[in-house]
Amino acid sequence: MLIRPATPADVPAVLPMVAKICALHKSWDSAKYGFLPHPEQHYEQWLRRLANNERSVFLVSEDQSQLVAFLVATVEREIPIYRLQEFAFIHDLWVEPEYRQNGLARQMVTLSVERFHQMGVNQIRLDTAAVNEAARRLFASCGFRASTIEMLIEVISH
Repeated sequence: MLIRPATPADVPAVLPMVAKICALHKSWDSAKYGFLPHPEQHYEQWLRRLANNERSVFLVSEDQSQLVAFLVATVEREIPIYRLQEFAFIHDLWVEPEYRQNGLARQMVTLSVERFHQMGVNQIRLDTAAVNEAARRLFASCGFRASTIEMLIEVISH
């Protein structure tokens, strides 16, 4: 399986996977992941920009010319009260179900860590849904550790 940097031409094939990851997140916690209709359409221009941005990591994996996985991560500015000025953030990682459990996600995470290291970015962060044990195991096996726990309350107006 080939893992390579994405190009703008890959974006249309990535968008159905974006729709799947958004649907999964919404099924886990619709309050946290209350997407607008067709969230993948809102990703399109952003992904095209990231495909041409040297300070981001947008990887795809293909099997016989069919895209089966993607990872998207960016460099973000930290607020100015911290010594750290910037960090990388992995926004999304998706592997089609039939391609899971073969190390593809781990390879993509490892490649993104290497790319950010080459850029001089010293910290990489990500969020995982509270119910996503598999993702936490994957990221922990790649060297990530828990650093915060986000909590949520819905304040209902009457």
